[in-house]
Amino acid sequence: MNQIRRFRITALAEGSSFLLLLFVAMPMKYFMGMPEVVRGVGTIHGILFLLFVGQLARLHTKQQWEFRFSCYAFLASILPFGTFVLDKHLREKEVATT
Repeated sequence: MNQIRRFRITALAEGSSFLLLLFVAMPMKYFMGMPEVVRGVGTIHGILFLLFVGQLARLHTKQQWEFRFSCYAFLASILPFGTFVLDKHLREKEVATT
């Protein structure tokens, strides 16, 4: 599996965990009084976010991605649904490198 494919999988997992945190865990914390859900989902999301950033930095260097694209990818990771939009562009880069 190439690096871009691995990054795509991490990005989609990170984006999914972010949506789960925002739209499931946070309402459960505030409306159902279950803060432990946020702690668990938040930990998983945090680990996936760190993996995302680490892989992005590695790809930026090894694939010589433009600084602008790398900034766009980072911004996508902090916006809800951003990594799903980013996936289209990553698929194009993956096809171009194979």
